[in-house]
Amino acid sequence: MEKYVPNIFFAFLLIAGIGYFVMNVRKLIRNIKLGKDVDRTDRKPERWKNMAKIALGQYKMVRRPLSGILHIVVYIGFILINIELLEIVIDGLFGTHRVFANPLGGFYNFLIGNFEVLAFLVLVAVIVFWFRRNIEKVKRFWNSEMEGWPKNDGNIILYFEIVLMTLFLVMNGADYQLQLLETPHYYNEAGTMGSFPISSWLVVPFIENLSQSALITLERTAWWLHIIGIVTFLNYLYYSKHLHILLAFPNTFFANLKPKGQFNNLESVTNEVKMMMDPDADPYAMPEDGAEEEVPEKFGASDVTDLNWVQLMNSYTCTECGRCTSSCPANLTGKKLSPRKIMMDTRDRLEEVGKNIDANNGEFKPDGKQLLDDYITREELWACTSCNACVQECPVNIDPLSIIMDMRRYLVMEESAAPQELNMMMTNIENNGAPWQYSQMDRLNWKDE
Repeated sequence: MEKYVPNIFFAFLLIAGIGYFVMNVRKLIRNIKLGKDVDRTDRKPERWKNMAKIALGQYKMVRRPLSGILHIVVYIGFILINIELLEIVIDGLFGTHRVFANPLGGFYNFLIGNFEVLAFLVLVAVIVFWFRRNIEKVKRFWNSEMEGWPKNDGNIILYFEIVLMTLFLVMNGADYQLQLLETPHYYNEAGTMGSFPISSWLVVPFIENLSQSALITLERTAWWLHIIGIVTFLNYLYYSKHLHILLAFPNTFFANLKPKGQFNNLESVTNEVKMMMDPDADPYAMPEDGAEEEVPEKFGASDVTDLNWVQLMNSYTCTECGRCTSSCPANLTGKKLSPRKIMMDTRDRLEEVGKNIDANNGEFKPDGKQLLDDYITREELWACTSCNACVQECPVNIDPLSIIMDMRRYLVMEESAAPQELNMMMTNIENNGAPWQYSQMDRLNWKDE
């Protein structure tokens, strides 16, 4: 029984880790569904193409070549290396060692060799990322919204990746040395199980003089820390900006395919205008007998539950890379607006609402807060020029502008709280049919001057 204790512990670790992850995913889906419904199932071939090109193919990342290429290295390396996780799981549950080695033969050596090369490249790329963030201090990583947790989160994830890749190489290096020493459980009479081009060069020189027992301890320690690290990383994703690893795919699939700058019309406003244009319509007509008078829908958005579910998914998908903010003309001219902060604030408020629901048995208890004013200021909203630069630059097709415009709609149509200049323009359009402060009869007077 004693020899099965590690296998039982491994199974418990796996079940607990995956269970906690599933619980958080369900909470994530619940929070996203707090948003209003919107249909994003049209033009499916184009949506699949966008997902393949942008989320899988990293098409928009390489617009900034250095960070883009490094990100692709980390992305491909991290995904492919974790294919070996399947073998680790089987070995952990059944006490085997490199269970795929014999069935795959020479191809197994090819796989492990490539995994090692990728692990080394990931390690180099992550170190460069850390240098750019903390030594070079690239400006977009040091905006005011990147203080505290967002700043720490960016570094924590880099340390995670450095440790995981290092453990992977140490584990392989110790394993390779144990195979050379023909250690029981590690040795295979058919030959070396795996190819170790990096660990044999980078790790083995430091451990080749260790005893078999020390090597076994080193290999087992690295193996256990590696799998514990992966399970921890999996569950850390929910609390991190790196949730985009999972959400980038649905986010790009359900992105808005309409031309940039084309906004949706509110049906309630459209119906009101149609009625005003109909000479036979009676604006004071009462509803038919027995019919309930329809309560007008709230115009725009003042809180996260007024946004649609795609906008809420956008907030969770935000990578906090700052490409949107670094391209925003309002931000570049010193205005308070940061599109990245808009997404971060939306996510923070949505998380607060979700925790409120969890604490009140599935019901939201009014907390006297809302997204408008408590998180996003009016100054930020009106600083936006609606140029769509943030939407164009986002590597995963997030749309901060749609949130800004919905909140502006609320200010204008629910609170009549537009800036004075905008109120004057709208009054002139209403009275004169043009933004200028003179009548339609005088609009062509300029030609006589």
